Amino acid sequence: MKFLDVKTDYAFKKVFGSEDSVPVLISFLNAILDYQEDSKIIDLEIVDPYQIPLLKGMKDTFVDVKAKLNNGKHVIIEMQVLNVKGFEKRILHNAAKQYSQQLKKGENYQFVNPVIALTFTDFRMFADTEEYISHFRLIERKRYIEYSDDVELIFIELPKFNKAAESLDNIKEKWIYFLKNAGDLDYIPKTLSDPCIDKAFQVINEASLTQEELELQEKRYDFIRMQKGALELAKEQGIEQGIEQGIEQGKLEAAKSLLDILDNKTIAEKLNLPLASVERLRSG
Repeated sequence: MKFLDVKTDYAFKKVFGSEDSVPVLISFLNAILDYQEDSKIIDLEIVDPYQIPLLKGMKDTFVDVKAKLNNGKHVIIEMQVLNVKGFEKRILHNAAKQYSQQLKKGENYQFVNPVIALTFTDFRMFADTEEYISHFRLIERKRYIEYSDDVELIFIELPKFNKAAESLDNIKEKWIYFLKNAGDLDYIPKTLSDPCIDKAFQVINEASLTQEELELQEKRYDFIRMQKGALELAKEQGIEQGIEQGIEQGKLEAAKSLLDILDNKTIAEKLNLPLASVERLRSG
């Protein structure tokens, strides 16, 4: 068997955002959000259900699914594959927008329901910790008094989750393993056995897809690979440029220290600098 990579928008929304995804999404969110037994999600509405043939654009490297839970909470589930500029601000902006747009003109603020922004990243986001789940709420800075849980930001960094299939302890770990590794599997590990996860695997089994669907997924995957390549190249060039600039600055500092004991031409030759650069140092 071969499965789609769930980190791409085509597969992610096919699993979690299509019209028949409700049972799968309920299982997924109950596992990830750690609800107690008496407050578990029993129903939800997928906002703007995903229609597979409509996914044609390739301008973004993220995908989201929006749902309204039976307890009134709104959830934005997002998969972000590239660490692009402004990513953190966009997450906060989208959560705030989802929160504020619930209130219609003249309505009381008490009708505004909480919002959870649940974001999965295919890159390391918080360098100072190896914890793969980070949970943010509004709290007082010194006394840690919680102001409100109306806006929650939850981040799950997939590269930090390194458990093997045979070591998975609970349904949360099974879902995270599924998200990170499904596209690299050629069989379903026994430790992932769960009715909703089994259904998710059925959805992304390439054998059940049409040729058009497979081509669409491959085009999307190619786009993401090109974007990753472009970012890596820019980073490498930036590092090289920084090294070159550092070397050049070091040469100029050394040249300054030699101005009192050597002539311009000798300094330029010894340090492999343009003569004009040394002349500018002496005159400036």
